[in-house]
Amino acid sequence: MSDDYLMLTVKSRPGEPEAEFKSRLSAFWTGQLRSHPDEFEKVYAETVEFENEAGVLTRQYLFEASVAALLEKELRAGEVDFSPLDRDDVYSKYEAAPPDWMWIEH
Repeated sequence: MSDDYLMLTVKSRPGEPEAEFKSRLSAFWTGQLRSHPDEFEKVYAETVEFENEAGVLTRQYLFEASVAALLEKELRAGEVDFSPLDRDDVYSKYEAAPPDWMWIEH
């Protein structure tokens, strides 16, 4: 298990309703679970609430740094917009704690 975790921020389309964005994210992550189960297990947590940044919804995920390149590739292929990853900004999994975060069960 890795001690190095990175933060991923995914973004909705401008003006996209929350329900639609949730549905797209659910479809994306379900596809990852089916296509890349071992790598999906390295996605550790997600924020409980969406944030709203100038009409764009965001949600954050904490994941093991070892799957960064695959996630970037898959997000682009899945047409899910995201903020550039900062590979130098490393987190501990303990920084993703309830109540603001929920751990992803694998």
